[in-house]
Amino acid sequence: MSLTIENILLVGSLLLFISILIGKTSHRFGIPTLVLFLFVGMLAGSEGIGRIHFDNPQLAQFIGVVSLNFILFSGGLDTNWQSIKPVLWQGISLSTLGVLLTAVSLGLFVWWLTDFSLYEGLLLGAIVSSTDAAAVFSILRAKNIGLKSQLKPTLELESGSNDPMAYVLTIAFLSLVVTPEQSLLSIIPLFLQQMLLGALAGLLFGKLTKYIVNKIQLTYEGLYPVLVIALMFITFSATDFIGGNGFLAIYICAVFLANQDFIHKATIIKMFDSLAWLMQIVLFLTLGLLVFPSHILPVIGIGLLISLFLIFIARPLSVMVALTPFKMKMKQRLYISWVGLRGAVPIVFATYPLLAGIEKANMIFNIVFFISLTSVLVQGTTLNTIARWLHVSAPELAIPQMAQETFLSEEIKKVRTEIIIPEDGSVAGEKIVDLHFPRTALIAMINRGKEYLTPNGSTIIEPGDRLVVLADDRESMNLVYECLKVAPAPKAV
Repeated sequence: MSLTIENILLVGSLLLFISILIGKTSHRFGIPTLVLFLFVGMLAGSEGIGRIHFDNPQLAQFIGVVSLNFILFSGGLDTNWQSIKPVLWQGISLSTLGVLLTAVSLGLFVWWLTDFSLYEGLLLGAIVSSTDAAAVFSILRAKNIGLKSQLKPTLELESGSNDPMAYVLTIAFLSLVVTPEQSLLSIIPLFLQQMLLGALAGLLFGKLTKYIVNKIQLTYEGLYPVLVIALMFITFSATDFIGGNGFLAIYICAVFLANQDFIHKATIIKMFDSLAWLMQIVLFLTLGLLVFPSHILPVIGIGLLISLFLIFIARPLSVMVALTPFKMKMKQRLYISWVGLRGAVPIVFATYPLLAGIEKANMIFNIVFFISLTSVLVQGTTLNTIARWLHVSAPELAIPQMAQETFLSEEIKKVRTEIIIPEDGSVAGEKIVDLHFPRTALIAMINRGKEYLTPNGSTIIEPGDRLVVLADDRESMNLVYECLKVAPAPKAV
């Protein structure tokens, strides 16, 4: 087959289509959907039935970084501050101290087991030190099983926020491998710079993104998601330019936005959810194409020992130490220890040694690939079983998918009233998004003269507007009157 744009699009779309069809049946076996995407890429690769030759770590790394931007940003947008607030410090401890302890303990084991130098062992440990949220919750949600207590938000926070720490450790230990004359203590300033600048930049860009989205006037609604994508990449690249951690910045930026009011919020969140899935599929397909199965076979023995040490010793040890200051039942700690799935992120990080050209780069990449597969196949297929054995599982309440689309239904909004904005009303001239309406109420329609408008966040309130407002209860309606700064009506019907 000749290599043309049309053929590339044909092959790419077929791989996406096949991946989605195969992924549809993954829940029957308890295997994360994304791992099957990885196998599709391997089958399509140079040593598979597809015979597509792909050996470009630089392109794979670029695709990985772009994909991680969307995946982390989408994960941040799905994070509810109220749910993670009670477990904030547990999650931070797991995503920082826990990751560090995993990297160090595994690195020392690799140094002892193999002919790797100390820094090479620590580099491998750092690459596989973070967990994969997408892999974890694709299994939990497929079986519709929830988790007791605060386990779920703890795991969500850890999985969403530990990739930046693993990235910093990977870059730090890689620099020590390249220039071993450096002191181990030299990575401390790099760590502090990356994390502090990343966190600060994420918060600042989150506030800037909210301000720009709410203030800019765009003709078409479809341009707002494009605007947020542009601001997301600006956040990542600008943070990286000043020496901060771009991955941490975009995650914090998205978490901030998730808990703020901004125009077309629901549309933007749904769009990023779809793009995150697309990027995850593309990422796993790319990494599947990049790997050569024949190169994995020689490292199976060493890889299995390292993987077992990671699963049964390094991960539990790091979790127990990281959670020592907090009150938590041992069964919950054990389950968090088991939920340590390694996914695509370590494989992406494993391309950095390849591009740096260090001596054992290929071996590190192949071992990391094997560890990721083993972790998913051993832990991923048993998450639900272990949850039941430890008695930490609970039925997960199903949320109707169309709940947000049916927000105009009278069965949901019990209280309805009309509110007229006075000619001298103080909210006249303000956008709806700036009124900070309670989430239990909405403006369903605006009567302006002879026109009837369906409002959105960017709609500007004008004097004389007659607002049709729906709310869950009278308390919510009273909050609406406060937001609009008008006197309550005698009675809402």
